[in-house]
Amino acid sequence: MAEVIVVGGGVGGMVAALLLARDGHDVRIHERLPRLGGKLAEHRRDGFTFSIGPSLLTLPGLFLDLGIPLDLLELDELCRYRFADGSVLSTYRDPGRTAGEVDRLAPGEGRHWRAYHRWAERCLDAAMRTFFVGPLTGPVVEPPAPWRGGQVPRARLGDLFAVAPGRTLDALAGGFFRDARLRQYVDRYATYAGSNPYRAPAALGCVPAIEHGDGGWYVRGGLPRIADALAAALDKAGVEVRTETEVTEVIAGADRVHGVRTAGGEVTLADVVVVNADAAALYGRLLPDRTRLRRIAGLGLSSSAFLMLAAVEGRTEGMPHHSIVFSGDYRREFGDIFDRRRPPEDPTVYIGCPSGHDATMAPDGAESWSMLVNVPAGDPARWPMPPEAYAELVLERLASRGHDLSGRLRFLDLLTPADLRDRYGAWGGAIYGGAYGGPFASFRRPGNRGPRRGLYLVGGTAHPGGGLPLVAMGGRIVAELVARDLSRSGPRRGRARP
Repeated sequence: MAEVIVVGGGVGGMVAALLLARDGHDVRIHERLPRLGGKLAEHRRDGFTFSIGPSLLTLPGLFLDLGIPLDLLELDELCRYRFADGSVLSTYRDPGRTAGEVDRLAPGEGRHWRAYHRWAERCLDAAMRTFFVGPLTGPVVEPPAPWRGGQVPRARLGDLFAVAPGRTLDALAGGFFRDARLRQYVDRYATYAGSNPYRAPAALGCVPAIEHGDGGWYVRGGLPRIADALAAALDKAGVEVRTETEVTEVIAGADRVHGVRTAGGEVTLADVVVVNADAAALYGRLLPDRTRLRRIAGLGLSSSAFLMLAAVEGRTEGMPHHSIVFSGDYRREFGDIFDRRRPPEDPTVYIGCPSGHDATMAPDGAESWSMLVNVPAGDPARWPMPPEAYAELVLERLASRGHDLSGRLRFLDLLTPADLRDRYGAWGGAIYGGAYGGPFASFRRPGNRGPRRGLYLVGGTAHPGGGLPLVAMGGRIVAELVARDLSRSGPRRGRARP
């Protein structure tokens, strides 16, 4: 049995801790905030509840296979897209129905969408055999995986070519669709990784295969109930959880970790330290490493988020759970975010409105809207206008495109990149750490094994990336890596307490 410290109680760290505890190890989590869950969080005010993190669950088997109870609702309409010209595209779990909607939007493009979806399925299958299974360097691990059939298939020689190596996501979209709106629809999947579709790898285009293959799901009461269920499972497994406890140092020698030090001065020795924090924070503060910090900086920051949490009076007829209101010029929008480093003048806005599926999220006769705009990471004090003025600009853009909230707002609360930075220790408030830029971006992200024996990384800034499914996969990968590494060397010591 090994002594394990998990630094940070985000979803990836919780999954790793749970699996390690069930494997017989002595596990403790140190979490700086008052609750577990990391960015899987919510904001409550005056009877309204807003998601401030993930709002759509895909691959729910990753959590159900952990034996945690979730009250799941599958969404028939996955998302409704409104384009700048006023046209609308609704996508559904059923690929055939979605292809029909594509044909309705752009006659003749339905067959191209079917071809795109077949490519996405092949790309996803290749990723399941490689990228999603384990580290991109060293031996591949095979953790329990809830793929179709319940087995992890073996990698194939053609998997590298299945992900369209060397192509950007926008180039991939242009290869399938003539209609500019459908190209914008595909490009949008770069934002799932906080990246620019004109630089991000084509492999990000596999996301529709997940959404149409395994569905899009909602957890009644909001997705933070996943964190609550994981916390209950951790307690049952005997994991010691210390909230409001900040780790300030990972103690290590030249070749291996020895434990951690907290802000209160407590030193805890351990065989294994799993860091579920921003990789830049690990190599910048907790275990300084200039070389690795430069590598992370070389990726460039992913985008951040400007969140507008609106308490809306009345009910909006036909309002879907998930909406995207597109900008009129996607290339200019991403140029604003990644090149000019300013909030886009004509932003694309995501709207999450769960009230139609969950009456507990807002008082009777009202709705809770979580609106997200992709913005550059960094200090909002450097924006051309203050956040409050930018929120007014976003509301004006929404009103011009069919979502006029004039006279309906009870209140509007804002979260900026500075809030994400201060709350979660995210580098510049970036949601996913480094951006995916260039064909080999996936290989340049921090790996799950650290530079010392016994040190592991998990979470949205490490392999395989951000988002609920990927951080859960990362937790499984780390647990399997720890098991393999300990089987070779064995634990060194018991936990020491000062």
